Amino acid sequence: MTTGVPERLRDDPDFRRYWLARALSVTGSMVTAIALPVLVYRLSGSTVLTAVVTALESAPYLLTGLFAGALADRWNRRRVMVAADTVNAVLVGSVPVAHLLGLLTVAQVLVVAFTVQAVYTFFDGANFGALPVLVGRARVAQANSAVWTASSLIELFVPPLTGLLLAVLDPASLLTLDALSFAASAFAVRGIVRAMSEARDGRPPLRPRVVLNDIGDGLRYLVRHAGVRTMTLVGSIQSFAGGGFMALIVVWCDRVLHVGTSGLRFGLVWGTWGIGGLIAALSLPRLLKRVSPAAITLYALPVSALLGVLSPLSPHWVVAALALLVWGSAYVLVIVNAVSYRQQVTPENLLGRVNTAGRMLSWGVGWTLGSVVGGVLGNAFGPRTGMVLMGLFGCAGVVVAWTSPLRRIAAGADAGAEAGVDVEAG
Repeated sequence: MTTGVPERLRDDPDFRRYWLARALSVTGSMVTAIALPVLVYRLSGSTVLTAVVTALESAPYLLTGLFAGALADRWNRRRVMVAADTVNAVLVGSVPVAHLLGLLTVAQVLVVAFTVQAVYTFFDGANFGALPVLVGRARVAQANSAVWTASSLIELFVPPLTGLLLAVLDPASLLTLDALSFAASAFAVRGIVRAMSEARDGRPPLRPRVVLNDIGDGLRYLVRHAGVRTMTLVGSIQSFAGGGFMALIVVWCDRVLHVGTSGLRFGLVWGTWGIGGLIAALSLPRLLKRVSPAAITLYALPVSALLGVLSPLSPHWVVAALALLVWGSAYVLVIVNAVSYRQQVTPENLLGRVNTAGRMLSWGVGWTLGSVVGGVLGNAFGPRTGMVLMGLFGCAGVVVAWTSPLRRIAAGADAGAEAGVDVEAG
Protein backbone atom coordinates (compact mmCIF):
# COMPACT_ATOMS: atom_id res chain seq x y z
CA MET A 1 0.00 0.00 0.00
CA THR A 2 1.08 3.57 -0.66
CA THR A 3 2.84 5.31 2.21
CA GLY A 4 0.47 7.61 4.07
CA VAL A 5 -2.69 5.74 3.11
CA PRO A 6 -4.76 4.88 6.22
CA GLU A 7 -4.90 1.17 7.00
CA ARG A 8 -8.65 1.20 7.64
CA LEU A 9 -10.92 2.23 4.79
CA ARG A 10 -13.15 4.19 7.14
CA ASP A 11 -10.16 6.40 8.03
CA ASP A 12 -9.33 7.11 4.37
CA PRO A 13 -10.90 10.46 3.33
CA ASP A 14 -10.47 9.72 -0.38
CA PHE A 15 -12.25 6.39 -0.08
CA ARG A 16 -14.98 8.07 1.94
CA ARG A 17 -15.49 10.52 -0.95
CA TYR A 18 -15.54 7.64 -3.42
CA TRP A 19 -17.99 5.73 -1.22
CA LEU A 20 -20.23 8.79 -0.87
CA ALA A 21 -20.25 9.28 -4.64
CA ARG A 22 -21.32 5.71 -5.23
CA ALA A 23 -23.98 5.84 -2.48
CA LEU A 24 -25.48 9.05 -3.83
CA SER A 25 -25.53 7.75 -7.39
CA VAL A 26 -27.05 4.41 -6.38
CA THR A 27 -29.79 6.18 -4.42
CA GLY A 28 -30.87 8.20 -7.43
CA SER A 29 -30.51 5.28 -9.82
CA MET A 30 -32.59 3.06 -7.52
CA VAL A 31 -35.43 5.58 -7.63
CA THR A 32 -35.16 5.70 -11.43
CA ALA A 33 -34.99 1.90 -11.74
CA ILE A 34 -38.44 1.75 -10.13
CA ALA A 35 -39.99 4.96 -11.44
CA LEU A 36 -38.93 4.62 -15.08
CA PRO A 37 -40.71 1.32 -15.90
CA VAL A 38 -43.72 2.50 -13.88
CA LEU A 39 -43.71 5.72 -15.92
CA VAL A 40 -43.66 3.83 -19.23
CA TYR A 41 -46.28 1.35 -17.99
CA ARG A 42 -48.60 4.18 -17.00
CA LEU A 43 -48.01 6.09 -20.24
CA SER A 44 -48.42 3.08 -22.54
CA GLY A 45 -50.03 0.21 -20.61
CA SER A 46 -47.75 -2.08 -22.63
CA THR A 47 -45.96 -5.13 -21.19
CA VAL A 48 -43.46 -5.11 -24.06
CA LEU A 49 -42.57 -1.41 -23.75
CA THR A 50 -42.19 -1.77 -20.00
CA ALA A 51 -39.78 -4.67 -20.59
CA VAL A 52 -37.91 -2.55 -23.14
CA VAL A 53 -37.04 -0.07 -20.37
CA THR A 54 -35.23 -2.85 -18.50
CA ALA A 55 -33.45 -3.90 -21.70
CA LEU A 56 -32.32 -0.31 -22.32
CA GLU A 57 -30.58 -0.30 -18.92
CA SER A 58 -28.00 -2.71 -20.32
CA ALA A 59 -28.20 -2.55 -24.13
CA PRO A 60 -25.71 0.36 -24.43
CA TYR A 61 -22.96 -1.94 -23.20
CA LEU A 62 -23.26 -3.83 -26.47
CA LEU A 63 -22.42 -0.67 -28.41
CA THR A 64 -20.09 1.33 -26.18
CA GLY A 65 -18.85 -0.99 -23.41
CA LEU A 66 -15.62 -2.19 -25.02
CA PHE A 67 -14.70 1.26 -26.34
CA ALA A 68 -15.49 2.88 -22.98
CA GLY A 69 -13.20 0.44 -21.18
CA ALA A 70 -10.35 0.94 -23.63
CA LEU A 71 -10.59 4.73 -23.49
CA ALA A 72 -10.93 4.77 -19.71
CA ASP A 73 -7.63 2.86 -19.48
CA ARG A 74 -5.98 5.65 -21.51
CA TRP A 75 -7.61 8.75 -19.98
CA ASN A 76 -7.61 10.23 -16.49
CA ARG A 77 -10.21 8.16 -14.66
CA ARG A 78 -11.29 10.92 -12.29
CA ARG A 79 -12.08 13.27 -15.18
CA VAL A 80 -14.01 10.58 -17.02
CA MET A 81 -16.15 9.84 -13.96
CA VAL A 82 -16.90 13.51 -13.27
CA ALA A 83 -17.77 14.22 -16.91
CA ALA A 84 -20.08 11.19 -17.17
CA ASP A 85 -21.94 12.12 -13.98
CA THR A 86 -22.39 15.72 -15.15
CA VAL A 87 -23.78 14.74 -18.56
CA ASN A 88 -26.19 12.25 -16.98
CA ALA A 89 -27.48 14.85 -14.53
CA VAL A 90 -28.60 16.91 -17.52
CA LEU A 91 -30.07 13.95 -19.42
CA VAL A 92 -32.13 12.61 -16.51
CA GLY A 93 -33.23 16.11 -15.56
CA SER A 94 -34.77 16.56 -19.01
CA VAL A 95 -37.58 14.10 -18.15
CA PRO A 96 -39.15 15.99 -15.22
CA VAL A 97 -38.69 19.26 -17.15
CA ALA A 98 -40.54 17.84 -20.17
CA HIS A 99 -43.26 16.50 -17.85
CA LEU A 100 -43.62 19.90 -16.21
CA LEU A 101 -44.03 21.50 -19.66
CA GLY A 102 -46.53 18.86 -20.78
CA LEU A 103 -44.21 17.61 -23.53
CA LEU A 104 -43.17 14.20 -22.17
CA THR A 105 -43.57 11.18 -24.48
CA VAL A 106 -42.73 7.49 -24.23
CA ALA A 107 -40.17 7.99 -26.99
CA GLN A 108 -38.27 10.59 -24.95
CA VAL A 109 -38.24 8.34 -21.89
CA LEU A 110 -36.81 5.45 -23.90
CA VAL A 111 -34.18 7.65 -25.57
CA VAL A 112 -33.08 9.06 -22.20
CA ALA A 113 -32.96 5.57 -20.68
CA PHE A 114 -30.64 4.40 -23.45
CA THR A 115 -28.42 7.49 -23.59
CA VAL A 116 -27.91 7.69 -19.82
CA GLN A 117 -26.69 4.11 -19.75
CA ALA A 118 -24.44 4.69 -22.77
CA VAL A 119 -22.75 7.58 -20.96
CA TYR A 120 -22.58 5.52 -17.77
CA THR A 121 -20.47 2.87 -19.51
CA PHE A 122 -17.63 5.40 -19.51
CA PHE A 123 -18.08 6.01 -15.78
CA ASP A 124 -18.14 2.27 -15.23
CA GLY A 125 -14.99 1.67 -17.26
CA ALA A 126 -13.12 4.29 -15.26
CA ASN A 127 -14.61 3.15 -11.95
CA PHE A 128 -13.53 -0.48 -12.38
CA GLY A 129 -9.92 0.60 -12.77
CA ALA A 130 -10.03 3.44 -10.25
CA LEU A 131 -10.90 1.43 -7.15
CA PRO A 132 -7.90 -0.99 -7.13
CA VAL A 133 -5.52 1.97 -7.67
CA LEU A 134 -7.22 4.04 -4.98
CA VAL A 135 -7.32 1.43 -2.20
CA GLY A 136 -4.73 -1.17 -3.29
CA ARG A 137 -5.48 -4.67 -4.56
CA ALA A 138 -5.31 -6.24 -1.10
CA ARG A 139 -8.34 -4.16 -0.05
CA VAL A 140 -10.43 -4.51 -3.22
CA ALA A 141 -12.85 -7.11 -1.80
CA GLN A 142 -13.21 -5.09 1.41
CA ALA A 143 -13.82 -1.89 -0.57
CA ASN A 144 -16.36 -3.56 -2.86
CA SER A 145 -18.08 -4.98 0.21
CA ALA A 146 -18.37 -1.49 1.69
CA VAL A 147 -19.81 -0.10 -1.54
CA TRP A 148 -22.22 -3.00 -2.03
CA THR A 149 -23.29 -2.84 1.63
CA ALA A 150 -24.28 0.79 1.11
CA SER A 151 -26.01 -0.14 -2.14
CA SER A 152 -27.92 -2.94 -0.45
CA LEU A 153 -29.05 -0.69 2.41
CA ILE A 154 -30.22 1.82 -0.15
CA GLU A 155 -32.09 -0.93 -2.03
CA LEU A 156 -33.66 -1.89 1.29
CA PHE A 157 -35.06 1.52 2.21
CA VAL A 158 -35.45 3.36 -1.09
CA PRO A 159 -37.96 1.02 -2.85
CA PRO A 160 -40.61 1.17 -0.06
CA LEU A 161 -40.16 4.94 0.13
CA THR A 162 -40.35 5.20 -3.66
CA GLY A 163 -43.48 3.07 -3.66
CA LEU A 164 -45.11 5.46 -1.19
CA LEU A 165 -43.98 8.50 -3.19
CA LEU A 166 -45.41 7.01 -6.38
CA ALA A 167 -48.81 7.01 -4.68
CA VAL A 168 -48.73 10.81 -4.43
CA LEU A 169 -46.21 11.95 -7.07
CA ASP A 170 -45.88 11.32 -10.78
CA PRO A 171 -42.94 8.99 -11.58
CA ALA A 172 -41.48 11.61 -13.93
CA SER A 173 -41.13 14.05 -11.03
CA LEU A 174 -39.18 11.50 -8.98
CA LEU A 175 -36.43 11.43 -11.60
CA THR A 176 -35.36 14.84 -10.28
CA LEU A 177 -33.77 12.94 -7.39
CA ASP A 178 -31.61 10.94 -9.79
CA ALA A 179 -30.49 14.07 -11.64
CA LEU A 180 -29.44 15.66 -8.34
CA SER A 181 -27.64 12.48 -7.27
CA PHE A 182 -25.53 12.49 -10.45
CA ALA A 183 -24.52 16.10 -9.79
CA ALA A 184 -23.62 15.33 -6.16
CA SER A 185 -21.63 12.26 -7.23
CA ALA A 186 -19.60 14.36 -9.68
CA PHE A 187 -18.81 16.84 -6.90
CA ALA A 188 -17.67 14.06 -4.53
CA VAL A 189 -15.43 12.34 -7.13
CA ARG A 190 -13.89 15.68 -8.06
CA GLY A 191 -12.82 16.07 -4.44
CA ILE A 192 -10.73 12.86 -4.40
CA VAL A 193 -7.08 13.88 -3.98
CA ARG A 194 -5.18 10.63 -4.50
CA ALA A 195 -4.55 9.32 -8.01
CA MET A 196 -6.95 6.77 -9.49
CA SER A 197 -4.78 6.11 -12.56
CA GLU A 198 -1.15 5.18 -12.96
CA ALA A 199 1.13 7.09 -15.36
CA ARG A 200 0.08 6.87 -19.01
CA ASP A 201 3.47 7.86 -20.47
CA GLY A 202 4.69 6.00 -23.54
CA ARG A 203 1.24 5.03 -24.81
CA PRO A 204 0.81 5.21 -28.62
CA PRO A 205 -1.32 8.09 -29.97
CA LEU A 206 -5.08 7.64 -29.86
CA ARG A 207 -6.15 6.25 -33.24
CA PRO A 208 -8.93 3.83 -34.25
CA ARG A 209 -6.48 0.97 -34.86
CA VAL A 210 -4.78 1.56 -31.50
CA VAL A 211 -8.14 1.53 -29.68
CA LEU A 212 -9.13 -1.70 -31.42
CA ASN A 213 -5.79 -3.26 -30.42
CA ASP A 214 -6.39 -2.13 -26.82
CA ILE A 215 -9.81 -3.77 -26.87
CA GLY A 216 -8.27 -6.96 -28.27
CA ASP A 217 -5.70 -7.05 -25.45
CA GLY A 218 -8.49 -6.89 -22.87
CA LEU A 219 -10.56 -9.58 -24.56
CA ARG A 220 -7.55 -11.88 -24.92
CA TYR A 221 -6.77 -11.59 -21.22
CA LEU A 222 -10.39 -12.35 -20.32
CA VAL A 223 -10.52 -15.41 -22.58
CA ARG A 224 -7.14 -16.83 -21.57
CA HIS A 225 -7.57 -16.47 -17.80
CA ALA A 226 -9.54 -19.55 -16.78
CA GLY A 227 -11.07 -18.05 -13.64
CA VAL A 228 -12.05 -14.72 -15.18
CA ARG A 229 -13.39 -16.42 -18.31
CA THR A 230 -15.59 -18.88 -16.45
CA MET A 231 -16.96 -16.39 -13.91
CA THR A 232 -17.84 -14.07 -16.79
CA LEU A 233 -19.63 -16.84 -18.67
CA VAL A 234 -21.74 -18.04 -15.75
CA GLY A 235 -22.42 -14.41 -14.81
CA SER A 236 -23.79 -13.82 -18.30
CA ILE A 237 -26.12 -16.80 -17.98
CA GLN A 238 -27.31 -15.66 -14.56
CA SER A 239 -27.86 -12.13 -15.89
CA PHE A 240 -29.94 -13.53 -18.76
CA ALA A 241 -32.30 -15.12 -16.24
CA GLY A 242 -32.27 -12.08 -13.94
CA GLY A 243 -32.93 -9.66 -16.80
CA GLY A 244 -36.02 -11.61 -17.82
CA PHE A 245 -37.31 -11.55 -14.25
CA MET A 246 -36.77 -7.83 -13.72
CA ALA A 247 -38.33 -7.01 -17.09
CA LEU A 248 -41.59 -8.47 -15.81
CA ILE A 249 -41.49 -7.52 -12.13
CA VAL A 250 -43.74 -4.45 -12.41
CA VAL A 251 -46.38 -6.36 -14.37
CA TRP A 252 -45.98 -9.36 -11.99
CA CYS A 253 -46.56 -7.16 -8.95
CA ASP A 254 -49.65 -5.63 -10.55
CA ARG A 255 -51.34 -8.61 -12.23
CA VAL A 256 -50.15 -11.64 -10.21
CA LEU A 257 -49.36 -10.44 -6.69
CA HIS A 258 -52.05 -7.74 -6.86
CA VAL A 259 -50.00 -5.14 -4.98
CA GLY A 260 -50.25 -2.55 -7.76
CA THR A 261 -47.44 -0.33 -9.00
CA SER A 262 -47.16 1.93 -5.94
CA GLY A 263 -47.58 1.85 -2.20
CA LEU A 264 -45.85 0.09 0.68
CA ARG A 265 -46.45 -3.51 -0.42
CA PHE A 266 -45.07 -2.82 -3.91
CA GLY A 267 -42.00 -1.20 -2.36
CA LEU A 268 -41.46 -4.04 0.10
CA VAL A 269 -41.57 -6.72 -2.59
CA TRP A 270 -38.97 -4.79 -4.57
CA GLY A 271 -36.95 -3.85 -1.50
CA THR A 272 -36.38 -7.32 -0.04
CA TRP A 273 -33.90 -7.93 -2.86
CA GLY A 274 -31.84 -5.21 -1.21
CA ILE A 275 -31.78 -7.12 2.08
CA GLY A 276 -30.39 -10.10 0.21
CA GLY A 277 -27.77 -7.92 -1.40
CA LEU A 278 -26.80 -6.55 2.02
CA ILE A 279 -26.33 -10.07 3.37
CA ALA A 280 -24.15 -10.94 0.38
CA ALA A 281 -22.01 -7.81 0.64
CA LEU A 282 -21.38 -8.26 4.36
CA SER A 283 -20.65 -11.97 3.94
CA LEU A 284 -18.12 -11.80 1.09
CA PRO A 285 -15.00 -10.59 3.00
CA ARG A 286 -15.64 -13.21 5.70
CA LEU A 287 -16.25 -15.96 3.16
CA LEU A 288 -13.04 -15.12 1.29
CA LYS A 289 -11.08 -15.78 4.48
CA ARG A 290 -12.35 -19.37 4.44
CA VAL A 291 -12.92 -20.32 0.80
CA SER A 292 -11.65 -19.21 -2.62
CA PRO A 293 -13.56 -17.00 -5.06
CA ALA A 294 -14.01 -20.03 -7.33
CA ALA A 295 -15.67 -22.02 -4.54
CA ILE A 296 -18.02 -19.14 -3.69
CA THR A 297 -19.24 -19.07 -7.30
CA LEU A 298 -19.68 -22.84 -7.41
CA TYR A 299 -21.88 -22.96 -4.31
CA ALA A 300 -23.82 -19.69 -4.67
CA LEU A 301 -24.94 -20.36 -8.25
CA PRO A 302 -27.22 -23.37 -7.52
CA VAL A 303 -29.03 -21.39 -4.81
CA SER A 304 -29.50 -18.47 -7.19
CA ALA A 305 -30.78 -20.73 -9.98
CA LEU A 306 -33.26 -22.53 -7.71
CA LEU A 307 -34.75 -19.33 -6.31
CA GLY A 308 -34.97 -17.87 -9.81
CA VAL A 309 -37.51 -20.59 -10.59
CA LEU A 310 -39.34 -20.68 -7.26
CA SER A 311 -39.78 -16.93 -6.69
CA PRO A 312 -42.32 -16.36 -9.53
CA LEU A 313 -44.42 -19.25 -8.20
CA SER A 314 -44.97 -17.51 -4.85
CA PRO A 315 -48.69 -17.59 -3.98
CA HIS A 316 -48.65 -14.38 -1.90
CA TRP A 317 -46.69 -11.14 -1.90
CA VAL A 318 -45.16 -11.91 1.52
CA VAL A 319 -43.85 -15.27 0.27
CA ALA A 320 -42.58 -13.56 -2.87
CA ALA A 321 -40.70 -11.00 -0.77
CA LEU A 322 -39.03 -13.72 1.31
CA ALA A 323 -38.06 -15.68 -1.80
CA LEU A 324 -36.55 -12.55 -3.34
CA LEU A 325 -34.55 -11.99 -0.15
CA VAL A 326 -32.84 -15.39 -0.46
CA TRP A 327 -32.44 -15.09 -4.21
CA GLY A 328 -30.95 -11.62 -3.85
CA SER A 329 -28.33 -12.95 -1.41
CA ALA A 330 -27.09 -15.66 -3.76
CA TYR A 331 -27.43 -13.57 -6.93
CA VAL A 332 -25.50 -10.57 -5.60
CA LEU A 333 -22.86 -12.79 -3.99
CA VAL A 334 -22.02 -14.23 -7.41
CA ILE A 335 -21.76 -10.72 -8.89
CA VAL A 336 -19.66 -9.04 -6.18
CA ASN A 337 -17.36 -12.03 -5.95
CA ALA A 338 -16.73 -12.05 -9.72
CA VAL A 339 -16.11 -8.28 -9.88
CA SER A 340 -13.68 -8.36 -6.94
CA TYR A 341 -11.86 -11.35 -8.42
CA ARG A 342 -11.41 -9.61 -11.79
CA GLN A 343 -10.13 -6.46 -10.12
CA GLN A 344 -7.62 -8.42 -8.05
CA VAL A 345 -6.07 -10.55 -10.81
CA THR A 346 -6.13 -8.13 -13.78
CA PRO A 347 -3.06 -5.94 -14.48
CA GLU A 348 -3.64 -2.21 -13.84
CA ASN A 349 -3.28 -1.20 -17.48
CA LEU A 350 -6.04 -3.67 -18.46
CA LEU A 351 -8.50 -3.08 -15.60
CA GLY A 352 -10.98 -0.94 -17.52
CA ARG A 353 -10.95 -3.10 -20.63
CA VAL A 354 -11.22 -6.48 -18.93
CA ASN A 355 -13.92 -5.40 -16.50
CA THR A 356 -16.04 -3.58 -19.07
CA ALA A 357 -15.69 -6.58 -21.39
CA GLY A 358 -16.92 -8.82 -18.59
CA ARG A 359 -19.75 -6.43 -17.79
CA MET A 360 -20.63 -6.16 -21.48
CA LEU A 361 -21.02 -9.93 -21.72
CA SER A 362 -22.99 -10.32 -18.49
CA TRP A 363 -24.89 -7.03 -18.29
CA GLY A 364 -24.91 -5.97 -21.95
CA VAL A 365 -25.52 -9.32 -23.64
CA GLY A 366 -27.03 -11.42 -20.85
CA TRP A 367 -29.29 -8.84 -19.19
CA THR A 368 -30.38 -7.20 -22.45
CA LEU A 369 -31.31 -10.43 -24.22
CA GLY A 370 -32.94 -11.74 -21.05
CA SER A 371 -35.06 -8.59 -20.75
CA VAL A 372 -36.22 -8.85 -24.37
CA VAL A 373 -36.92 -12.57 -24.20
CA GLY A 374 -38.63 -12.17 -20.83
CA GLY A 375 -40.87 -9.43 -22.21
CA VAL A 376 -41.84 -11.57 -25.21
CA LEU A 377 -42.53 -14.65 -23.05
CA GLY A 378 -44.46 -12.60 -20.51
CA ASN A 379 -46.59 -11.06 -23.24
CA ALA A 380 -47.28 -14.46 -24.81
CA PHE A 381 -47.80 -16.64 -21.71
CA GLY A 382 -48.35 -14.20 -18.86
CA PRO A 383 -45.80 -12.71 -16.41
CA ARG A 384 -45.62 -15.69 -14.02
CA THR A 385 -45.00 -18.31 -16.73
CA GLY A 386 -42.54 -16.00 -18.48
CA MET A 387 -40.59 -15.56 -15.24
CA VAL A 388 -40.44 -19.29 -14.54
CA LEU A 389 -39.20 -20.01 -18.06
CA MET A 390 -36.50 -17.37 -17.68
CA GLY A 391 -35.52 -18.74 -14.28
CA LEU A 392 -34.89 -22.17 -15.80
CA PHE A 393 -32.06 -20.67 -17.86
CA GLY A 394 -30.20 -20.02 -14.61
CA CYS A 395 -29.81 -23.77 -14.18
CA ALA A 396 -27.62 -23.82 -17.29
CA GLY A 397 -25.14 -21.62 -15.45
CA VAL A 398 -24.83 -24.23 -12.71
CA VAL A 399 -23.99 -26.92 -15.25
CA VAL A 400 -21.39 -24.70 -16.93
CA ALA A 401 -19.76 -23.78 -13.61
CA TRP A 402 -19.50 -27.34 -12.30
CA THR A 403 -18.05 -28.67 -15.57
CA SER A 404 -15.58 -25.79 -15.93
CA PRO A 405 -12.03 -25.08 -14.68
CA LEU A 406 -13.57 -23.49 -11.57
CA ARG A 407 -13.61 -26.89 -9.88
CA ARG A 408 -9.89 -27.32 -10.51
CA ILE A 409 -9.16 -23.74 -9.43
CA ALA A 410 -11.18 -24.17 -6.23
CA ALA A 411 -9.47 -27.47 -5.46
CA GLY A 412 -6.06 -25.93 -6.11
CA ALA A 413 -6.82 -22.98 -3.85
CA ASP A 414 -7.94 -25.31 -1.06
CA ALA A 415 -4.81 -27.41 -1.41
CA GLY A 416 -2.65 -24.29 -1.40
CA ALA A 417 -4.36 -22.99 1.71
CA GLU A 418 -3.75 -26.27 3.52
CA ALA A 419 -0.11 -26.20 2.51
CA GLY A 420 0.24 -22.57 3.55
CA VAL A 421 1.17 -21.26 0.11
CA ASP A 422 -0.48 -18.93 -2.43
CA VAL A 423 -1.95 -20.47 -5.53
CA GLU A 424 -2.20 -18.61 -8.84
CA ALA A 425 -5.70 -19.08 -10.25
CA GLY A 426 -4.88 -18.33 -13.88
